[in-house]
Amino acid sequence: MDLLSSETIGFIGVALLLVAFLLNLLKVLRGENAIYLGLNFLGAGLAGLSSWLIDFLPFVILESVWALVAAIGLLRLLINGRKPEDGRTA
Repeated sequence: MDLLSSETIGFIGVALLLVAFLLNLLKVLRGENAIYLGLNFLGAGLAGLSSWLIDFLPFVILESVWALVAAIGLLRLLINGRKPEDGRTA
């Protein structure tokens, strides 16, 4: 991992998570949106990798679960297809 430091990987991951959160709060992205879930999956994966590289297990577990939940959401979208808009944001 000479190309990127664990700190850089962590910053990128956390930035993706925060962008997804902000866009959801601003009602730009809904909780069941593929982009929102993708940002969460990638961000949590990178933050988890960064935590693994610095040997900090509590955040490895946290980010792994976060990435898993986002992956399940993406899989549900893939299996069920796009649902009609119902006006709810999450």
